[in-house]
Amino acid sequence: MIYELRQYTMRPGHRDTLIDLFEREFIETQEATGMRVAGSFRNPDAPDTFPWLRAFPDMPARKAALEAFYGGPVWLANRDAANATLIDSDDVLLLHPVGAWDPPAWERPPVGAAEPPPSLYIATIYHVEDGFAEFFASEAVPVLAEAGVPPIIRLETEHAENTYPRLPVRTGENVFVWFARFDTPEDEREVDLPMLKPYLTAAPQRIRLRPTARSAMR
Repeated sequence: MIYELRQYTMRPGHRDTLIDLFEREFIETQEATGMRVAGSFRNPDAPDTFPWLRAFPDMPARKAALEAFYGGPVWLANRDAANATLIDSDDVLLLHPVGAWDPPAWERPPVGAAEPPPSLYIATIYHVEDGFAEFFASEAVPVLAEAGVPPIIRLETEHAENTYPRLPVRTGENVFVWFARFDTPEDEREVDLPMLKPYLTAAPQRIRLRPTARSAMR
């Protein structure tokens, strides 16, 4: 699988406008091309951002799906409204999973659903050297599991050429991203992992993510 972790910078006050449009027009129509809209979120610490995650079977499938969606009638009919809410949409990490991940089979609520789930996800982004994933698995995962914060998915940079350059992705960096899930924000806890610090090439980024009403990650 290939993942994109996309973090949009919104015009002030326009995040919910885009989320309403996204959940009404852009979920099923993207998935009809062969991609998966895995999660869409509000970051409670950054109200003028829209983070979301989508997945593709592989790089050729990504190219075909993006061409089909962005050349299709739904995007063409709604792109001006979507783009009017945005300042920047180029903060995109191209990633692949580390190890297997079987997402829970949550049922996505129908179009028009307005009640978001109570859960909280934490995405932690590390800038690292090659080989970090193995060290994280052997040294950090047992500590996280013992603390009740097991990673539900681990991702690292996909270095394949971006074959759909109309949508830029971040290049020239090597990252490792892991997600944790809490049933409610009150359950959130951060686990100190001092053993990782010598292996990081920049300060970690920790992003709090509240699923939107129709997010597949619930």
